[in-house]
Amino acid sequence: MSEVLFKLNELTVRYGNEPPVLRNLSMDLVKGSRIGLVGRNGSGKSTLLSALVGLMDDFDGELWAFGKWRRDDSDFAEVRRRAGLLFEDPDDQLFNITVSEDVAFGPFNLGWPRERVITAVRDTLARLDLSGYEERITYRLSTGEKRMVSIATVLAMDPEVLLLDEPTAGLDHRHTRLLEEILKQSSKTLLVVSHDRDFLASVTNQTIQLENGQAVYL
Repeated sequence: MSEVLFKLNELTVRYGNEPPVLRNLSMDLVKGSRIGLVGRNGSGKSTLLSALVGLMDDFDGELWAFGKWRRDDSDFAEVRRRAGLLFEDPDDQLFNITVSEDVAFGPFNLGWPRERVITAVRDTLARLDLSGYEERITYRLSTGEKRMVSIATVLAMDPEVLLLDEPTAGLDHRHTRLLEEILKQSSKTLLVVSHDRDFLASVTNQTIQLENGQAVYL
């Protein structure tokens, strides 16, 4: 039987007094699964990814992650170490001055020794064709460069699960194909939000559509 990494049981998420974005959503994310998450704008795709790592304070229902039911912010500390979230907007991901500082932030937060962090930064940037970017100023990068550095900040932590929100947005064809090959070769569990159906078809093997706050398996 496949190991269940995330289990949602009638999860309902809302923003303030607004109607629920996710309504009684139940789904499992099992180890090794490669799922594409689709739906119209505002259907709750980004909200779902944020909820999985505990970034949504106001939710009802049950959320199981890595063997435990999670509720309070402290419950999600372990989840954030094991599941890497790529935000839709790279400006939400990057907050240090230089590229190397941003990519090193997560590994240092995990308590890795300095030499391991330096190696992770170097190797991750090389994989993403970003060697030489170490001392570049992040806010001066193009949108596509910021996207690639954001991806680097997630991959550098070597998480078990990749939660990727529009990973190809702003990328040129070459970097889209590079990311595609990296994900195709990865054995990590994937949950990917994207409007690029060709990209999803290449890196995932199952599709879930969010409709009216619930999951529809396609």
